[in-house]
Amino acid sequence: MTAHGQRARGGAHRKHTSPVKNRVALVAIATGTVTGAGAGGAAVATAQNAPTPPANAPQLQLASQDAAFDAIKQFTDTAVPQILAIPEFKPVEDLALQLQKAVDAHAEQVAEDLQARMPATVRPAEGVFTSGFGARWGAMHNGVDIANALGTPIVAAEDGTVIDAGPAQGFGQWVRILHEDGTVTVYGHMETIDVAVGQHVSAGQKIAGMGSRGFSTGVHLHFEVHPAQGAPIDPIPWLAERGINL
Repeated sequence: MTAHGQRARGGAHRKHTSPVKNRVALVAIATGTVTGAGAGGAAVATAQNAPTPPANAPQLQLASQDAAFDAIKQFTDTAVPQILAIPEFKPVEDLALQLQKAVDAHAEQVAEDLQARMPATVRPAEGVFTSGFGARWGAMHNGVDIANALGTPIVAAEDGTVIDAGPAQGFGQWVRILHEDGTVTVYGHMETIDVAVGQHVSAGQKIAGMGSRGFSTGVHLHFEVHPAQGAPIDPIPWLAERGINL
């Protein structure tokens, strides 16, 4: 191999310029040319390529160019928040007294409601029915007897006013109650008395404690019913008419 041939092969290793890089350089030159032309040249090119609007196209106007918008903007730039006038707080005079009146009125309403719900007539005492109305031992027994333990509550059969409360011949002690229709109920032989003359009582209210005072053979309640200005009647039908059974 000659020295000339070695130089020839050595020449084959020389650096060649890449065609791709050459094309990139051309694009860069072209881009620089467009950039150098400035925004004016780009605008002209855009205007030339834009479609022509139709003759009847609406004319649009930016909001920033509207006089009304400018007026609103000027108002919002200068307006200040509105401060509401709040009246001065003044405590209510006699608030505690007013609250107490409201509480009392409510309690009174509740009491009236409970009273309205209570039965008009109740059984005068709990216990065993031992004797009825009519002749007994050669005499007239003007009421009925209900037996139970000493001190068993005796209650008013109906609403009314106490007209007697204390000692009574034959009964040892008694209580008599005058009711609204003029009827008088009689309760006898009690050990204790819990009401006084002139006192208003409600149906079911305790008026005495059961006993065996007077002419009695054991602890019991003797109960009578006297219609207005009339003789005593059998309490059993009188109570039954009002829903009470002995």
